[in-house]
Amino acid sequence: MSKPEKQAFTQAEWQLIQAHRTPIQVQRYLTAMPYNWERAGGTLRSFRSVLQRGEAHCLEAALVAALILEQHGYPPLLVSLESWDKLDHVIFVFQKNGLWGSVARSRDLGLHGRRPLFRTLRQLAWSYFDPYVDFSGRIIGYGLGNLYDLGNYDWRLSPKNVWKVENYLREIPHRAIRSSDTRYQRLHKRYKEFKQQHPDSQAAYYDNRDRWMF
Repeated sequence: MSKPEKQAFTQAEWQLIQAHRTPIQVQRYLTAMPYNWERAGGTLRSFRSVLQRGEAHCLEAALVAALILEQHGYPPLLVSLESWDKLDHVIFVFQKNGLWGSVARSRDLGLHGRRPLFRTLRQLAWSYFDPYVDFSGRIIGYGLGNLYDLGNYDWRLSPKNVWKVENYLREIPHRAIRSSDTRYQRLHKRYKEFKQQHPDSQAAYYDNRDRWMF
C-alpha cells in the first residue's frame, strides 16, 4: 500500500504532518506527548487514534513516527528490541547519510530516539542495552520490520486497535544480541541502588547520552 494522499487526512492531521518534517521534530513532538499507561486495558492505536486520544506508548509512537515521516520520504521501518522479560520495545528507524538513527517514546528517557550516528542496526540496538536494564529488562535480540509488508492493512488511520502490527513484529526474524552477565549484573545493581535513593526519578547517568535524540 502506498502512502495516503492529502485528502485522506483531516485538516488538523495534515497540518501536524507538514509541521513535522524531520526525525528530530517528530521526536520532540512525541517526547512532549503523555505516555499511554493502558490503565483501561491494552491498546494499539493508529496515528489517527493516537492524535484523538493525545497519548501513546512505544509502539503507538513508532506508528505515529512512521506515518508522519513516510509523508516526507522515509520508509516505515520499525525495530523490535526483544527483552528476556517479554517487555519488548519498538522504535522507528531511519537512515541519514548512510547512518542509522531512531525515533521512540518510552516510560524511560534512555529509551527514546537516537541521533543518526550508527553504522549498523546492531550498533543502534546496542545503544539501548544499558538504559534497558531495570528491575527485569535485558535486551537479547532485535528485528527489523517494514510496515509495507502488511499490504493493505490499515495501520495508519484505523479507528480500531491494529493488533496485526504487534503480531507481525513478534513473527519477524530477530538477531541475537549477546552480552556478558558481568556487565548486566553491574548495570542491574546500579539501577536498583539508584531507584532506592531516587524512587520517583528516571535514570539518566548513561555514558552515551550524547547520542540520544531529544
